[in-house]
Amino acid sequence: MQPLSIIPLAGLPEIKEGDNLAELIARTAWESGTPLHDGDCLVVTQKIVSKSEGRLVELDHGDREAKRALVESESVRIVRRRGDLIISETTHGFICANAGIDLSNVDEGVAALLPIDSDRSARRIRDGLSGVEKIDVGVIISDTFGRAWRNGLTDVAIGIAGIAAILDLRGTQDGNGRELEVTEVAVADEIASAAELVMGKATGVAVAIVRGLNPDFFRESSVKELVRNPQEDLFR
Repeated sequence: MQPLSIIPLAGLPEIKEGDNLAELIARTAWESGTPLHDGDCLVVTQKIVSKSEGRLVELDHGDREAKRALVESESVRIVRRRGDLIISETTHGFICANAGIDLSNVDEGVAALLPIDSDRSARRIRDGLSGVEKIDVGVIISDTFGRAWRNGLTDVAIGIAGIAAILDLRGTQDGNGRELEVTEVAVADEIASAAELVMGKATGVAVAIVRGLNPDFFRESSVKELVRNPQEDLFR
């Protein structure tokens, strides 16, 4: 088993609508002395993707009614309400707080919405890097989610390109030779969460390079693989 490296990519400029993230990431990687390699996986925070795609809207952070209306407009279903907190289902199928709308690390009076199609956003970055750097990498768009039944937040994958969402181990054997019947590993979520350890929430680092992943992890995929089918969800 080869060692795994997680490299924070510092030095990206402030992202604006229309910016080419692939070009900016490639240039910053070279300038930082950590050029990208074939087989790397880039973890890119949702915030800079939303900024580059113009997914920022005006919102008075103190206006509860305006915030509620915005959350409802970005939701297809309200799952639960508690005070100002709304747990809702987004058009992507994500169950999350406040439809994933983010007020952190944006200017006062502005809210960041999730990308319309996070897989497409990841593919655009991956294809751009292939064109600029002639390299083949995986790309994960990450965001911070809470989790049912557990305290604390963790980063998860909300968009994927060129990297497995799920590692299906069903039919393989464990260390004692027993056949695994139900084991499916959320490898894209694990990579996103690991990358967050070097990015943090207030460091200004919005991209991390994950190097040394198993080559078998790299394949065409979609974040939809991580969204549980409603017919299999015991809690809806």
